[in-house]
Amino acid sequence: MTTELVTVDTTDTVTTITIEQPQTRNALSVPVMEALIDALEEVAARTDVHAVVLATAGHVFSSGHDLAEVRAADDEEQQRIFSVCSRLMLKVQQIPQPVIARVQGVATAAGCQLVATCDLAVAAASARFATPGVRIGLFCSTPMVALSRAVPRKQAMRMLLTGEMVPAERALAMGLVSDVVPDEDLVAATDEIARTVAGASSATVAVGKRAFYDQIDLPVERAYEEMTKVMVDNALSPDAREGVGAFLDKREPQWQHRTH
Repeated sequence: MTTELVTVDTTDTVTTITIEQPQTRNALSVPVMEALIDALEEVAARTDVHAVVLATAGHVFSSGHDLAEVRAADDEEQQRIFSVCSRLMLKVQQIPQPVIARVQGVATAAGCQLVATCDLAVAAASARFATPGVRIGLFCSTPMVALSRAVPRKQAMRMLLTGEMVPAERALAMGLVSDVVPDEDLVAATDEIARTVAGASSATVAVGKRAFYDQIDLPVERAYEEMTKVMVDNALSPDAREGVGAFLDKREPQWQHRTH
């Protein structure tokens, strides 16, 4: 899939989805978000894709919502803008493949939300993050959903209340990103992580991704109860049997990429 808004490229078992809107600082307009949703849905149905890199063109990861679009919208269109954004964020976490954000430049507002939503995020050392809506009278309430689930509460509130830029190393310490690498290594480092993820059983990874989000907000006793069921079902799968056998036999596993 390739459009003027989003390109999709697959190499081996890793797909890179790229927002191609550097002239708007990769703003998340409704057409861009809908194109991303379509691309993610297409990738979700592909059994040959085991990991996804979410990237953007140019020097800025994403400036967030298209504010000109927001300003021009009536009540009904405002509802559509933010509903489509919520659909996008949910889609990132609902597809079976892990999604890895590759972050350069700045990621602000809904752009920061997108980083916080991805399963992993690799940031260039010069990258910066912010939820600056409070400064223009539009509090980052929907970005807050992802942000408050990715970083500690006080850190989330500091970002939301001040709108200040957070440098990459601090974002790493907070848990907003998973890795920080030198700027010149961003593409190679992200690809290496994606290939490592893609090298596992895709069926097992899909089980684990779904289980992670299912249990994360449950009370601990309920979480153990539900994850015990998942663990038992996973342990009986062909790939788990193959993986355990390969480990005990000291050989490389031959994945079938299926759970049943």
